[in-house]
Amino acid sequence: MPSDPTYAFGPAALDPQHLITTFGVLGILITVFAESGLLIGFFLPGDSLLFTTGLLIAADTYLHLPLWLACLLISIAAIVGDQVGYLIGRRFGGTLFRRPKSRLFTPQHLARSREFFRHHGARSIVLARFVPIVRTFTPIVAGASDMPYRSFVLYNVVGGVAWSCGVTLLGALLGRVAFVRSHIELILAGIVAVSLAPIAVEALRARRRTVG
Repeated sequence: MPSDPTYAFGPAALDPQHLITTFGVLGILITVFAESGLLIGFFLPGDSLLFTTGLLIAADTYLHLPLWLACLLISIAAIVGDQVGYLIGRRFGGTLFRRPKSRLFTPQHLARSREFFRHHGARSIVLARFVPIVRTFTPIVAGASDMPYRSFVLYNVVGGVAWSCGVTLLGALLGRVAFVRSHIELILAGIVAVSLAPIAVEALRARRRTVG
């Protein structure tokens, strides 16, 4: 693996390897926690960060800890982050969704979210884990929508472990492949593109509905 790769996307401060080499494991956990449930964390590189974490552990570069321990710590950070997001939504959701000039938090969005949870059930908590930006707002919306706490906790744990371990293990597995190590910039860019595709599609649909 190149010792100092330069990535083609995102500001340097949000580059996954920059975050890891600068702040280490603590930086990974704080980023995952913030992206999982704090409103300010929606722009953070969750998927690419976990993939890079697994890759660097497999290559024994920068991160020198057992893969199982990394998965455990990341899972805990993700689960706790969602718990905080749920509590924020439960406590302040009514206020957030009543802001008249807010484009994100509106009574219509809250009503739509409640209907979404009624239709998909608690599974939505698991599915949202794998969609950037959506995973940041989902626990907040769940709290604001009065989703039963026990159901939220159960699916939060399932989704948090599946996402944290799945993406990290994928990075570790592919990190052993020479092609991946030689084309890390392309691989990470592809992950970001695929992750953002559902959001782009939904944005286009919303724009068409508005124009129509």
